[in-house]
Amino acid sequence: MRFALVLGEAANGLRRNASMVVSVILVTFVSLTFVGTAALLQLQIGQMKSFWYDRAQVAVYLCSSISPEIACPDGEATPEQRDEIEAQLGSPTLAPFIDEFYFEDHDQAYANFQEQFEGTSAADYVTPEILNETFWVNLVDPSQSDVLVESFSGVAGVESVTDQRRYLDQIFNTLNAASFTAIGVAVIMLVAAALLIATTIRLSAISRRKELGIMRLVGASNRFIQTPFVLEGVFAALFGSILASGAVVAIAHFFVQGYLSRILDFTSFINVGDALLVVPLLVAVGVVLAAFSANFAISRYLKV
Repeated sequence: MRFALVLGEAANGLRRNASMVVSVILVTFVSLTFVGTAALLQLQIGQMKSFWYDRAQVAVYLCSSISPEIACPDGEATPEQRDEIEAQLGSPTLAPFIDEFYFEDHDQAYANFQEQFEGTSAADYVTPEILNETFWVNLVDPSQSDVLVESFSGVAGVESVTDQRRYLDQIFNTLNAASFTAIGVAVIMLVAAALLIATTIRLSAISRRKELGIMRLVGASNRFIQTPFVLEGVFAALFGSILASGAVVAIAHFFVQGYLSRILDFTSFINVGDALLVVPLLVAVGVVLAAFSANFAISRYLKV
């Protein structure tokens, strides 16, 4: 009976302050949606790193007819220099680090360039002989690319050694910056939600100050008085958390899987299962935030 009375008081409080409760729900919904989106973005970055880093190659670019003289003082790489580089890639020293490698000559490089830049003006001005012949190397552990860089830097016939992960790092750094921005906005929104919950509970207590006075006179404990107010905040935040969870799952299903994965089919994307992992986090943050804010507000009011 005591528990039913507490729930009844909480329900009455929600009805009396319907407009404020809606405000709490909306602020909680928006702030936790930002939190969920930031979490999804971090999961996406992690998944893309796993996908692309395993496929990242090291390119050993051979000297071409237009290579800078400082890197290629002897001009274009000769067949003998190319054979020496290939032999070094297959040597027992580098074999433990290399999964596989293949050679791309001028004609293959030109065909790939034309396919990549088809329809652009760049494709009209490039000829096969100005493109580098290249050894493309897949490493057993992509993080050990420095081994190849050190082995071939300064070798005759080699213009440069490039690790594709450098370009990936720039992309992922940009994505991380966007994720941290979303987290920053989410923190500001969570602070606003906490303040709004505390204000709502305090206004609710003020509107029922006569009832609270009577409850104190008949010997009700502070915990018994506080619990309905805390439950008001928790219920409102819980509803907002559920809405935010639904929004996060919808983003993963309709936007990521339904749109991005179709137009960008060359990489890996998160799915609804990954989004569902974020749902408990959103619900927990919403409930804990509301309980703490409401308890703090009503405790301060009762001490006054």
